[in-house]
Amino acid sequence: MKKLAVVALLFLAALAALAADLTGTWTAAVDIGVGQGTATFDFKQAGETLTGTYSGTFGTSQLKGTVKGNNAEWTFDADQVGTISYKGTIDGSKMKGSVQYGAVGSGTFTAEKK
Repeated sequence: MKKLAVVALLFLAALAALAADLTGTWTAAVDIGVGQGTATFDFKQAGETLTGTYSGTFGTSQLKGTVKGNNAEWTFDADQVGTISYKGTIDGSKMKGSVQYGAVGSGTFTAEKK
């Protein structure tokens, strides 16, 4: 029974080691159909918790989200459009996914870590 517990703990540790780490600065190209733009994210990750800042067309905002394996989700508020939500899949130093810019519209993004 103890061996099984040790094996389970080692397996969980291995999974955690494989999880992506977004910590750092990422530049994103965003296309929401009615227009294109860029955004910069300065992420800080602690375990599955994601925090940081957004800088772009809608100013600067604090963001919060989660990272589970190679999937990330985060949100922030912008005065002009309300809540903005991103969902992405991480592949090394690149990420792509979908975005919802409040009432402005939805679209896609690609991002790269600097």
